[in-house]
Amino acid sequence: MKRISIIGAGAMGGAIAAGLSRAGYTVTVSNRSRGKLDALADEYGVAVTLSNVEAVKDADVVILAVKPYVLPDVIAGVAHEIDYNRTVVASLVPGFSLSDLREALGVGASGAAIARVMPNTAAAVGRSMTFVCLNPEARSYENLFMEMFDSIGMTAVVDERLFGAATALCSCGIAYAMRYIRAASEGGVELGFRASEACEYVCRTVEGAAALIEAQKIHPEAAIDNVTTPGGLTIKGLNAMEKSGFTAAVIGGLKASSGK
Repeated sequence: MKRISIIGAGAMGGAIAAGLSRAGYTVTVSNRSRGKLDALADEYGVAVTLSNVEAVKDADVVILAVKPYVLPDVIAGVAHEIDYNRTVVASLVPGFSLSDLREALGVGASGAAIARVMPNTAAAVGRSMTFVCLNPEARSYENLFMEMFDSIGMTAVVDERLFGAATALCSCGIAYAMRYIRAASEGGVELGFRASEACEYVCRTVEGAAALIEAQKIHPEAAIDNVTTPGGLTIKGLNAMEKSGFTAAVIGGLKASSGK
């Protein structure tokens, strides 16, 4: 089983560490402070360290899961410690292209295998939608990435030109789905349910809707047609939501988060 090192124990780095550890990978996580590391070690049994250099030693995959403003310094600190003959470097950091990452790694990484990866926080429970794009040297690692990230959900390899859109649709998108769940739960409270009950009921409904569409392999609008009747309650509710700009708001949010 491959050795995975993750630099950064924030929401995304921690979620990936949790998911990969549960899937049986050997995971080491480094971070600047101990609090999040101790929580990961206690709950998931991952190896932890305050040293990025120590983390990357003997790693098969190094995952950079830090804030954009920190990334240049992080790369500068580990670039000369990575064995590019055996290790692929993967970045979760938005705004840094494959060519940016290659330049940041420096002259010693002329033939480095580099990837951009964008999961979402559902990785922690094995339900992430993860996107990967690879530079030419990393294409031989495609099966490795598919196997690794399929173990915490579903994985798709995309061209880099679609990476911003993929980030908006599924990494940012998980928050948009959660916002719907919150809104529907608040509506449930107004209709008379307790908040905890409403949230649980909405979560099960959203889960069921997704499962139904996947199982039947039908367009969402066809699935909607199956549950609406002329003059019925469902179509009245849908039309009220559209009058308030539901679809336009979702598309607008996706375009805003993709930079388009």
